[in-house]
Amino acid sequence: PVWLAPVQAMVINITDAQAGYVDEVTAALTAAGIRVESDLRNEKVGFKIREHAMQKIPYLLVVGDREREAGQVAVRTRGGEDLGAMTLSAFLERLRKDEEKKGRMV
Repeated sequence: PVWLAPVQAMVINITDAQAGYVDEVTAALTAAGIRVESDLRNEKVGFKIREHAMQKIPYLLVVGDREREAGQVAVRTRGGEDLGAMTLSAFLERLRKDEEKKGRMV
């Protein structure tokens, strides 16, 4: 569950051009009390998504040029569901709702 996961979200860039925005997103989520890490390795994005999904990280936040320009992140769940692009505040709201389910398996 998201409230128990050592890493609640992983921020992944598509190319090196988004590295600065990845750092901004990571810092904002950390400031909000989320356990977050970033993956800036020079690997294919599909490889990074698959690798982190296998580590069972609850949320993968993918950042490309479109997301950077719009100030958003593309969100994927551990189960592979693509939630689309959303603002950081919308993502935080969703994550907080998941945390509130603690103890209540729904």
